[in-house]
Amino acid sequence: MSDWICVGATVDLLPGEFRVVYDGDVAIAVYNVDGEFHAVEDVCTHDGGELAGGPLHGHEIECPRHGARFDLRTGEALCPPAYTPIARFPVKVENGVVYTRDDRWD
Repeated sequence: MSDWICVGATVDLLPGEFRVVYDGDVAIAVYNVDGEFHAVEDVCTHDGGELAGGPLHGHEIECPRHGARFDLRTGEALCPPAYTPIARFPVKVENGVVYTRDDRWD
């Protein structure tokens, strides 16, 4: 089981903001959507590009390259050109600090 990765203090990740952290070589984008934290692999399943930095529409992240959208709550691909969901990761908040980890191989 992988260890939890510190993303940062909740006060440093305001609503509408994101931060990318790494669990080994896996880039994880952590988003604050109205006080809810969501973590997804920072890879668009359409072409392998980064999702972080794309426009955030509520709980949807839009790929900045070709406009595919994904639901941060479920990972579901919402529109072409992506059809495959993105990986989601657990998030925990302890003592005002946000943590995540890649739990796919636990």
